[in-house]
Amino acid sequence: MKVLLVGSGGREHALAWKIAQSPLLTKLLIAPGNPGTSTLGRNVPIDTNNHALLIDIAIREQIDLVVIGPEAPLAAGLADACLAVGLRVFGPTAAAARIESSKIFAKQLMARANIPTAAAHIFNDPHDAGEFARLSGRPWVVKADGLAAGKGVIVPDDVAGTLAAIAQIGATGAGQRVLLEERLEGTEISLLALCDGSRLLILPPARDHKRLLDGDLGPNTGGMGAIAPVALDDDLMIEIVDRIIQPALQTLAEDGMPFCGALYAGLMLTEAGPRALEFNARFGDPETQVIMPLIDGDLLAALLACTEGRLNPNMLSTRQGAVACVVLAAAGYPETVRRDDPIDGLESVDQPGVLIFHAGTAWEHGRTVTNGGRVLGITGTGQTLDHALEVAYAAIETISFPGMQYRHDIGKNR
Repeated sequence: MKVLLVGSGGREHALAWKIAQSPLLTKLLIAPGNPGTSTLGRNVPIDTNNHALLIDIAIREQIDLVVIGPEAPLAAGLADACLAVGLRVFGPTAAAARIESSKIFAKQLMARANIPTAAAHIFNDPHDAGEFARLSGRPWVVKADGLAAGKGVIVPDDVAGTLAAIAQIGATGAGQRVLLEERLEGTEISLLALCDGSRLLILPPARDHKRLLDGDLGPNTGGMGAIAPVALDDDLMIEIVDRIIQPALQTLAEDGMPFCGALYAGLMLTEAGPRALEFNARFGDPETQVIMPLIDGDLLAALLACTEGRLNPNMLSTRQGAVACVVLAAAGYPETVRRDDPIDGLESVDQPGVLIFHAGTAWEHGRTVTNGGRVLGITGTGQTLDHALEVAYAAIETISFPGMQYRHDIGKNR
């Protein structure tokens, strides 16, 4: 099979790493890719937003399957454009991807599907949201309706913080409509499922660490690290699938927008049971970096089965052991990011059990340099989570670049 993987981040490097292991694969193109993906296939310098060029190369290269990684091209209809010319594509249509691209759409879908979630109020104007918050006299979780690269949610501690968050989010293009949600208490997990429109295959549960600084302090980011698997007993897993994931998939299908792709549920495990915080329409990042090493089986065969409506829930299984990913971020992240800093020590990492997934990197003048906010995902594998964390942090000691940021407590609060 010839595969075109769309994207350039750590998620796409991890997907390329797993897809490259498939006996079905004959050619792998990554658009635009990064220095890490170039070791697994052929990078093609096409922007993820240039749908016409992506489709042109897919047709010219006789691609059998297009796999779309990031949320922006999904929301912009890249899957629709592929389907229109007869290309198989793993990734939902723009209509189905609204479960991520519009927090308000997702909340309304959850209400129709009777999915347990936080109480919320929808505002078409940030000013109205501010007035409501001020009169309520209590803090609210503030969410931008649109895509915000993982930074569209603020969890304030008081009313003043809520008003500041509304002003901050309302000043962005994604925050012209605002959602105010009740704050839930509990443990967060990420649960991803491969979907073929009606059937689903659950992947190992993971936990993301979104805050920039140790102790879950600092601003929200796209994710500073992740661990997997997260222990869930069978009854809880059945409840999550039956009450949250399957109803979302079924409701999308009933509404005429069947979901073919990776459906990501961000969940809060509360004392009253699991609650849906959000849905994403693609593989999580950095969750994919810890999920892929745990998958036993042919991921490419499963992705193809999704596009052909014949997904078997037993196509993949979970390996024994644990995986931990620590993100190395660039100076200035998550605000104004500094680029073109040389990265030293990558070639010196030789510990067994280490995987290095490139994200915001580039190859310039014969060396690897920073080229984005989240630069590298240093991923450790081991028989236990403590072992995996030890492996990842030991590898980090040999890597450096100016202004490098990372958390020292990934996986510690579990």
